[in-house]
Amino acid sequence: MRTDTTFKSGFVSIIGAPNVGKSTLLNRILGQKIAITSAKPQTTRNRIMGICHLPQAQLIFLDTPGIHRGKGVLNKRMVEVAMQVLADADLAILMIDGAGQGGNPDEMILQALRKEGVPVILAMNKVDLIKKKMVLPLIDRWRSAYPFEAIIPISALQGIQVDELVSEMIKLLPEGPRYYPEENLTDVSQRFIAAEVVREKVFRLTGDEIPYSVAVVVESFKERVDKDLVEIYATIYVERQSQKPIIIGKKGKMLKQIGEYARKDIEQMVGRKVFLRLWVQVRKNWTKDEKIVKGFGY
Repeated sequence: MRTDTTFKSGFVSIIGAPNVGKSTLLNRILGQKIAITSAKPQTTRNRIMGICHLPQAQLIFLDTPGIHRGKGVLNKRMVEVAMQVLADADLAILMIDGAGQGGNPDEMILQALRKEGVPVILAMNKVDLIKKKMVLPLIDRWRSAYPFEAIIPISALQGIQVDELVSEMIKLLPEGPRYYPEENLTDVSQRFIAAEVVREKVFRLTGDEIPYSVAVVVESFKERVDKDLVEIYATIYVERQSQKPIIIGKKGKMLKQIGEYARKDIEQMVGRKVFLRLWVQVRKNWTKDEKIVKGFGY
């Protein structure tokens, strides 16, 4: 029988370049979607906490925006968030896209790891897309670049070796208490996740130019107990007037599709029917305005 003194707990920062699969990994480990994902970079903008409850450990994950050489207020703010999270962690998971640009070590990220001095595991994602003969040379390249505690090839999407990655994390965490009750899965509100889900659908359904310029603000989130319904009113903000008709679409078709897809995901999250009403507004050059960036919650 396991005693309390052998229980492990701590904060695990998931870091890496944009679009390497950090949020996909978090959702996979938790077995539930709390972080939005898309094939486009810089999907995650805020620090997202996810809490994994196991019999022998509590892992408190901090999913971060991708670390990149950003220009502009929003970009710089996203990188600042990622760096702050790394400083607060007991353990860092550096995630790379082994099948893409992650084949070469990024000195900017490695310097950040050296500065903080936390134990680091390298999670080499998308191993299912890498030719087998390339895996060992890739591991050797990264092992020579940094003294990782472990290097584990995984597929966050397929679940390949994710359990092995979690087991390695537990080994490296300190002994500690349960910081959060077992019913807690995240520290962000349903209102926040609803806004993120809408933004995800914009990412997935519109062209390459639109997503980065989009912010979503939930103006009202009301639980109608009398109707067993959640009413949500939200505004999608874009930077330029020319982007507004793209989000709305011909005869409102695109906006309707965004709303339908988002509503289904939000219903799964809240466990009841959802009424979702969306508007689109232009807030000119908002990604370059520090006051507006902060006002949108970034």
